[in-house]
Amino acid sequence: MIKKIAQIGFFLAITAFMFSFTLAPEASTTEDPVKWYTWEEAVEAQKTAPKKMMVDVYTTWCGPCKMMSNSTFKDPKVAAYLNEHFYPVKLNAEMKEDIVYDGNTFTFRADAGRRGLHTLAYALLDGQMRYPSIVFMDENMQRITISPGFKKANDFMTELEYCADGHYANTKFDDFVAKKKSGAGVPKP
Repeated sequence: MIKKIAQIGFFLAITAFMFSFTLAPEASTTEDPVKWYTWEEAVEAQKTAPKKMMVDVYTTWCGPCKMMSNSTFKDPKVAAYLNEHFYPVKLNAEMKEDIVYDGNTFTFRADAGRRGLHTLAYALLDGQMRYPSIVFMDENMQRITISPGFKKANDFMTELEYCADGHYANTKFDDFVAKKKSGAGVPKP
């Protein structure tokens, strides 16, 4: 009998832990320090004040996406850097609304994936639908790189600096990280 109760208790604890990710709120109740843009807003802003874009491709059910929204993007240093050097964009990979961009209409496809997907997310990620994924784009709307997975604030800052300062043009990311960690400094290109 005690063994049965222990098994039920263990099952309930695991179930509660798993549901904590799916039932967690999308954003915390505190004000978001990042000024988020929609895709369309960022594209429009590019026309008058070009700067790079950082696109957070996420889903509403993704636990690591929520963790990144509630920790990494709330970090004051990350938020300030994003706001200064990028147009930060949140793109729900399962959103239902159409997006018209560059003469193409990107739509939601209910027949793709388990929950459906938005074709702009598919195009940005080259069909590699992993969440969260960060897509960095230059001022000409050309993709710099795709960075899948959850990142802590310090690691994400390294990626932001690598892309914002243009190091991607002549330095491999691993070399950039090694130089930064060694304290040798990384000159701006």
